This record gives sequence, structure tokens and C-alpha cells, in this order.
Amino acid sequence: MKSENDKNKKQLPLRLSPSLYEDLMQWAEDDFRSLNGQIEYLLSECVKKRKKKGKKED
Repeated sequence: MKSENDKNKKQLPLRLSPSLYEDLMQWAEDDFRSLNGQIEYLLSECVKKRKKKGKKED
């Protein structure tokens, strides 16, 4: 059964080069995540860093 958070997630098509796909897939396997989970994790980390950086500049 899906959680409420999973039900609210947005879906979008994503095109990746074969080499980037392979690199991300290997990284996901190394971190015991799905490819989708790895991409979501990396994007979340980038957004957190950007928000922190923006606050320092204020």
C-alpha cells in the first residue's frame, strides 16, 4: 500500500544519456537505492545546499 507521501509525488519523463544513466545506476546500486530513489536523493541534497547557500548570502 502506498503512503500518502507517495500518492502526492509528481511523475515526469526524464531523458538521460546512456553514460549518465550507467553512472547513476552504479551509484544507486552502491548506495542500495533504486535509480529513481537515487535521483530523488541527489536532487533533494542539491536543493538543500542551494537553500543554505542562499541564506548565507542574505
